[in-house]
Amino acid sequence: MTKEINQTIWHPFTQMKTAAPPIHIERAKDCTLYDEDGKEYIDAISSWWVNIHGHCNSTIAEAISDQAKKLEQVIFAGFTHTPAKVLANSLIDILPATFSKVFYSDNGSTSVEVALKMALQFWHNQDIYQKTKIIAFENAYHGDTFGAMSVGAKNAFNAAFSKHMFHVEFLKVPNSENIDQVTKEFQELIEQNDVAAFIFEPLIQGSNGMLMHEPEYLDQLISIAQQKNVICIADEVMTGFGRTGRNFAINYLENTPEIICLSKGITGGFMPLGVTVCAQYIYDAFYSDERSKTFFHGHSYTANPLACAAANASLKLLLDKSCQAQIKEIEKSHLAFINQIKNLSNIKEIRHRGTIVAIEVDTTEGSSYFNTIGKDIYNFCLNEGVLIRPLGNVIYIMPPYCINKLELEKVYSVLIICLNQLKKEK
Repeated sequence: MTKEINQTIWHPFTQMKTAAPPIHIERAKDCTLYDEDGKEYIDAISSWWVNIHGHCNSTIAEAISDQAKKLEQVIFAGFTHTPAKVLANSLIDILPATFSKVFYSDNGSTSVEVALKMALQFWHNQDIYQKTKIIAFENAYHGDTFGAMSVGAKNAFNAAFSKHMFHVEFLKVPNSENIDQVTKEFQELIEQNDVAAFIFEPLIQGSNGMLMHEPEYLDQLISIAQQKNVICIADEVMTGFGRTGRNFAINYLENTPEIICLSKGITGGFMPLGVTVCAQYIYDAFYSDERSKTFFHGHSYTANPLACAAANASLKLLLDKSCQAQIKEIEKSHLAFINQIKNLSNIKEIRHRGTIVAIEVDTTEGSSYFNTIGKDIYNFCLNEGVLIRPLGNVIYIMPPYCINKLELEKVYSVLIICLNQLKKEK
């Protein structure tokens, strides 16, 4: 049966001709995956960053089961339900006061599409037709749908579609060395009053190597944007729900964006769900007697009751004192690990924020997603029972919050052995 499935499935981000046969996972619990032969793997990346509470969490599973016996799905145009109401209210309660309206979709990329369409139609609804430009950061990744690709870095991932994307102005990510130049370029870009929105991954650019920047510099750009009536969009699909050590990365900022995109960890890894939350004044531009000003966007599974029930249970777990304490413990453990490896000669840079630590390995190929050392690191760790999926030569750890000290120590020890082995080969 396994062989038949593997012959008919087309896997994501995978060159099917050269890829090794996929590992068949039979079951999982907490931080551990179990394959069909009984081998165990510590999931150190939360299965693409979604399982914040680990696998098969009983609280979330029970919430889904209970909801499935009441209501599994209903059209969300003209109808509503309790799980969606509860989740919207809970999100508004923990987000900065700027936010007031919740729009549901079904994944991170679509939450970004919704945000971009909201921002563009906001100006269109007010007959301010010149505000159509978007500004984004270089090295950005916002998803794989067309709007999300347009505001992301132009690379091999989307080269085949480049002619079909809309134009975007890109800025370097600000740091202590370039902040004056970046600020100047940003001011020049928005001076013509034709910029609709500025979109960014706050503090951490995930898929492009876990590149990090400081809150103070991002704050400066947001302040400038808001003075010129540019809508600021925070893509927190990856950074949301505790990943940076706080509930949201924007909690580190003084200035609050007008739109935030959420997904991945929102349901604890159980169900697909996307959320775009906006300020009241954004919503008000669509609130009209004119039907043409409606936000004509939706998905078949918008606000799916099972997904909302999972998200409600996951959010309750996240806000519990024990989970918040565990997030702090993971951060402390990461810092101790960094001290162990910081002097290794084959490490170019170590980046850390909250529960995320990234190690950029110095190689002759340079830093790139296509650096072949990533495959060697992946296979070495997998053989040792640890799931790490490097971004080329960038190794990162983003574990479920339920991971214990012994499991973390195994992850660290495997990586130390791996790094030392790479040092010898170099």
